Amino acid sequence: MCANVFGVLKSLFGKPFDGGKRMDHGGPQQQQQHPMEQQQPYNPQHPAMMRLYEVQKEVASLGPQVCTFSGMQNDRDYKRLERELTRLLLEVDQVDTEGKPELQGARKRAAQEVEGLLRYLEENATHPSRLAIEELSNQARQLVDERVVAPQRGGGVAEINDELVDALQELVLKLTQVKTEGRVPLRKARYRALTRLCAVQDVIEGRTQQQTLSLPLSGDTHEAVHCINQVMVKVSVARSQLVALLMGLSGRDSCAHLSRILTEMQVELDALDVSGNAAIRNYRKQVVEEINGLLKHLDLEGEGDDTRRYDLAQNNSIREIEAVRAHVSHLREGVLRHCVMGDLSFRPKAELQSLLTHLDQVDTAKNPCIREARRRAVVEVQAIITFLDLREALARRQPGPFEHPSHRAVWLVLGSLSDLQAQVLGFDGKRADKNYMILEELLTKQLLTLDAVDPQGDETTKVARKQAVKFAQNILNYLDMKTDEWEY
Repeated sequence: MCANVFGVLKSLFGKPFDGGKRMDHGGPQQQQQHPMEQQQPYNPQHPAMMRLYEVQKEVASLGPQVCTFSGMQNDRDYKRLERELTRLLLEVDQVDTEGKPELQGARKRAAQEVEGLLRYLEENATHPSRLAIEELSNQARQLVDERVVAPQRGGGVAEINDELVDALQELVLKLTQVKTEGRVPLRKARYRALTRLCAVQDVIEGRTQQQTLSLPLSGDTHEAVHCINQVMVKVSVARSQLVALLMGLSGRDSCAHLSRILTEMQVELDALDVSGNAAIRNYRKQVVEEINGLLKHLDLEGEGDDTRRYDLAQNNSIREIEAVRAHVSHLREGVLRHCVMGDLSFRPKAELQSLLTHLDQVDTAKNPCIREARRRAVVEVQAIITFLDLREALARRQPGPFEHPSHRAVWLVLGSLSDLQAQVLGFDGKRADKNYMILEELLTKQLLTLDAVDPQGDETTKVARKQAVKFAQNILNYLDMKTDEWEY
């Protein structure tokens, strides 16, 4: 947990202040001391040292809270942690060391530990990625407020349509692209934002689907229908309240209050006598399912506290995807090795296709980060398949004497692209690397070369050039994907 700050806090969670001595499994390890220090051994019961021990206990209790805090500087918990740590820092500074080097060293280490936590707290709350998460969350809040919450509060009808669903999906995708550098607070913040936004998507998409149903039924059909219709109106209001809660636009409402309201609706529906009428029974069932769908989103207050939720490296689906990627990496190495030798016999295309099928069956649990991880794995597999296909096409190619010059020019570019794709497949660097810039420049030049090819009315050349352009762009996109340092 927050490993990058534990270097500063090593003694905080594992060892007490020991007056300059370190303990290991073999016993105390004496450090070189001043002669006066050896003549006057350090007294662990000294009032100054006892006070530092007390400070250490308080810091130890605050450490885990700091290392998992995922909010902003204006959050109440941030201000509380900052206030407590600042108080401890002042108390450490006021400890009277009486000029004794050992006490001075212990006080200095205590101050460094508190300062390290303060820095870590501030760095995560003001990190560019944390600010990006907050900005995207604010955009989502504004969108939902304008289109759903505000109209409902004003007595109007929420504007729920495909345009709104698409806009929310775009924000979800942007959130998945925010880099966390492996920091627990940033991972947690991104996960919380994604969880709430995906829940809002689910609620809104459910509403969109419901609008296509031929409901409610006419009150003349059965006396229970009027009651169910009234509950449906309440459910519609509750849906908007839930969206407001999820996006932090609820005002005084709470999850517990809304949960009670929805539960009362269920009780009211259960009390209705609809026996003997299948259509009304089915109608009530649909409304109950709608209520259950809203209730399942009301337990998000503690969402993200479980490490397995936001640390997707522990997720079984991610592990499955990573296992496929490891297999793909092995196959890619084999393909490139045989290509260097000019051997086209190694064609694990069937195996690669089976991996695509495997990836398609991975359960993403509607988690956008898992979906993105799976998409990237799919792109890696497809890149090898297209590379093998082009190599085979180039090997089979037998141009005739009457081949159109423009068509021949396109195939020459495809030959160059095949060689460049081999380098891209084998590239394992960053965007700042010289080789990356060279590959990007060479691929761009091939696109310019294709752009300069004049088909001269030849339809075959037009089709071939269009395919070659798409192929070159796909290689560039794959190179970008390999180097964008995305993380789940």
